[in-house]
Amino acid sequence: MSADDNPTARGAAMAREKLAQAKADAARRGQLPRREPRRRAAGPRREGGDPQLFGRAIMDLLADRGWQRSAAVGGVFGRWADIVGPDLAAHTKPETFEDGEVIVSADSTAWATQVRLLARTLVRRLNEELGDGTVTRVKVRGPQHGPRSGGLRVRGSKGPGDTYG
Repeated sequence: MSADDNPTARGAAMAREKLAQAKADAARRGQLPRREPRRRAAGPRREGGDPQLFGRAIMDLLADRGWQRSAAVGGVFGRWADIVGPDLAAHTKPETFEDGEVIVSADSTAWATQVRLLARTLVRRLNEELGDGTVTRVKVRGPQHGPRSGGLRVRGSKGPGDTYG
């Protein structure tokens, strides 16, 4: 079977011919293929479609959108137990961060009092993580009790003034 009878062989021969023609055209223009790999220029500059490291891409995105502080605060909230210790973290939870104020909820009034006593230390520790002056105040909320569940309720008026008609 000759190359003319085999479509695969014809295709390969045509590809070799086109490649040789492209190399000859490039040589005429002075654009010979490189024999050694390209060296990167110093600095973070990248070409339009070149890939970059994932972490670098995320950092660039956060900077472009102005989300660096929010991401840092989210990281601190996610590492709460590492920052305040396991005992305090078991009974407290950071709720929000806004205008330099962190709101922390506690599961009992005793733990809420403990956090209030540690507020200055907590502000210092959070600023070590987030940058000086980021956190200015820690506000503490005690346990939040909503309506109680259960079937037994006394209906009617409330208080001693409403007992007699």
